[in-house]
Amino acid sequence: MRPRHSKPAKRKRPRRSGKTSHAAKRAAKPAKPVKSAKQAPPLSPGEWFEKLVALQARLRAPGGCPWDIEQTHATLRTYLLEEAYEVLEALESGDDAKFAEEMGDLLLQIVFHAQIASEQGRFTVADVIREVHDKMVRRHPHVFGEAQARNAAEVLKNWERLKAEERKAKRAAAGFSGPEVEHGAGSPSLLDGVPKTAPATLEAFQLTRRAARIGFDWDDPAGILDKWREESAELLHALQTEDTVHIEEEVGDMLFVAVNLARFLQVDPEIALKKANRKFSARFRAMEKLAAAQGRALAGVPRAELERLWEAAKHSERESAHAQEGGPAKP
Repeated sequence: MRPRHSKPAKRKRPRRSGKTSHAAKRAAKPAKPVKSAKQAPPLSPGEWFEKLVALQARLRAPGGCPWDIEQTHATLRTYLLEEAYEVLEALESGDDAKFAEEMGDLLLQIVFHAQIASEQGRFTVADVIREVHDKMVRRHPHVFGEAQARNAAEVLKNWERLKAEERKAKRAAAGFSGPEVEHGAGSPSLLDGVPKTAPATLEAFQLTRRAARIGFDWDDPAGILDKWREESAELLHALQTEDTVHIEEEVGDMLFVAVNLARFLQVDPEIALKKANRKFSARFRAMEKLAAAQGRALAGVPRAELERLWEAAKHSERESAHAQEGGPAKP
């Protein structure tokens, strides 16, 4: 997250003596309401957005904020990812004020990048908004046109078809008449557009999701679990033969199957793994506290006892959860 400007110190109120004078008592009485001018109506979302764009332009202008002025698209990449993850964390917290705040921080990143591009004469934030607006209209002909879509699956199929048509139109406008080429590939693919720079989990999720949109998918979770067992057996064989090349390959296959299973069950694997990470971290820290209460460091605890501490941490976690729910802890 970008540095915050420090807030001005609060002005201290003068101390009062324990006794209150008659004059002070009279002054403390509520004053009669004074008729004031009619309050201005609240700003619309568009007006607030224009204020935000103007504010970011001011920060980047001469005499603005030195930190903002130094930033480039490249230096802001980390903040864009950080803000996206903070939005997800706030969403899961159930704190609406925090959720709104973090979405604002993410919006600021979009405005920031658009401001930099505008200064270079490439595009403006108005172009960004127009592009996504027109794209949503084009890709929802069942809402804004005459097309029909009976369910979400048909919407997704139409979406992919429309994306392919848009790519062809862009190539024709650019003067390309041959087959579409995606990063050196031959013919166009349904998988074109999945960013190769994305984290591996997200890339696997998007690849399998696109394939599923045209019906290349499992019939039920049992089939994916059978595939998991098949990959487990292949990994076990690679371990027995000490084939390091195939060990890495089979581990990758198992991770890919796990992501595919998450997608099939409509679970985001990145979010699910984040939750598992937090759960492990909380339990491990609880183990450290239990060991410290016994005057020991966790690193010096034997393996068998580590397992007992892990189970104790899990039991304490369940007790805490049920106490918050107002019910008895499960055995």
